[in-house]
Amino acid sequence: MAATILVAGTASHVGKSTVAAGICRLLADRGVSVAPFKAQNMSNNARATPGGEIGVSQYVQARAARVGPSTDHNPVLLKPRGGGESQLVVNGTAVGNYAAGSYYEEHWDDALGAAEAAHERLAADHDIVVAEGAGSIAEINLHHRDLANVETARFADADILLVADIERGGVFASLVGTLELVPEDIRERIVGCVVTKFRGDQSLLDPGLDAFEERTGVPVLGVLPYDDPGLPEEDSVALPPVGERAVRGGDDGVPDERSVTVAVPRLPRISNFTDLQPLAAEPGVRVAYVPPSASLADADAVVLPGSKNTVDDLLALRETGFGERLRAFDGPVVGLCGGYQMLGEEITNASLEGTDERERVEGLGLLPVRTVFSAEKTVDHVRRRLDGVGPLSGASGTVSGYEIHMGESEPTGDVARPFDAAGAATGRVLGTYLHDLFTNRTAVDAFVRNTFEAAAVERLPVDSGDRADPYDRAAALVREHVDSEPLPVDW
Repeated sequence: MAATILVAGTASHVGKSTVAAGICRLLADRGVSVAPFKAQNMSNNARATPGGEIGVSQYVQARAARVGPSTDHNPVLLKPRGGGESQLVVNGTAVGNYAAGSYYEEHWDDALGAAEAAHERLAADHDIVVAEGAGSIAEINLHHRDLANVETARFADADILLVADIERGGVFASLVGTLELVPEDIRERIVGCVVTKFRGDQSLLDPGLDAFEERTGVPVLGVLPYDDPGLPEEDSVALPPVGERAVRGGDDGVPDERSVTVAVPRLPRISNFTDLQPLAAEPGVRVAYVPPSASLADADAVVLPGSKNTVDDLLALRETGFGERLRAFDGPVVGLCGGYQMLGEEITNASLEGTDERERVEGLGLLPVRTVFSAEKTVDHVRRRLDGVGPLSGASGTVSGYEIHMGESEPTGDVARPFDAAGAATGRVLGTYLHDLFTNRTAVDAFVRNTFEAAAVERLPVDSGDRADPYDRAAALVREHVDSEPLPVDW
């Protein structure tokens, strides 16, 4: 059976996913058969696998490990939908919407069984399982039902690597406090700590590291410098503050007068916002997450992202008058998945998706499309023939991505169908169910080019050099800055 390393954290968004992906790629490059695992994930950023949907981080880690993504990599997924409820996905299949109390009272045993069975299958087929924890491993109110951390450590007999983020401050208090609060048997499994997101002169940090090791007896195995490898983010904690421009890796050096701004309404239940990361990585493109009430006067294009609850987010947009402002906007508009549904004329059977009982909701009215919700959920990888129109005019060829959605959308009037008769476009507006659209070079190039042209902004020449592979960058961070000696592997 495989050995398991559990990458746990002192809090959410401390760098667990990056460390786990880096370890996966390091081991895969050394010929080790490695698989990622997260017993329970809570995220609205999901990806399609042949067996159903899993959290984006485990999809990314599977690619880092050079194995095909599988529902065994993330057997339990909770997707918050508002109203205190989450959609429960077990082994890739949505089984219902439940409040937290109902989940723990009625479905906890099944979730635990699914996680144990998935880990057992992975451990039988691989040499190493790299498990990722969730949030903090020191949530004392949850220790009796902490599936991703405490239970995983126990049923997987895991060695634990504890990760803490120094950027948010109080890193030593976080580490010491975590060691004090975890159950005794879990404390004994922690073989070392890693400090992430460090900026500056490490010699100034070293006395603190020495004092921590002397106090706790737990070695600090590494200090990772602040660096974003460019992996897709797991949840909305990673989103920039409302209105702040998202430019991966810092300012891209393009002056504001030579750049364009893509406004993205920060929906209350936004999902799969990783669709926007390729745009944010384009030189001269600013992705600004704006409140639904914001003016679009400074925007050059608008992208409506996905939503875990299309109906309630559509109502939130309409309450702020966003539809009127969007109809008056004269730049390119793209709707992705839930955003596509919102751009249509109406949604029927709305109670299947919303948290109230209304059966029909009026859309934003920018596309002659009607969406009908049903209990059946589409989860699939797709390839489409793109005949570019509207915001994607000039694009052509095959594009690939994935679909995860409830409901189907059909035209009610004359509209172009740019994706093999799927999706819809008219004039400056386009909608599609295709997530990862902008990872396709032909699509992102066309959208960016058309946005610059619509804004009458001359784009600076773009360096065509390829960005370093994000999986290799994550691996380099771990290889160069983390000591593997106490772990059941060596790099």
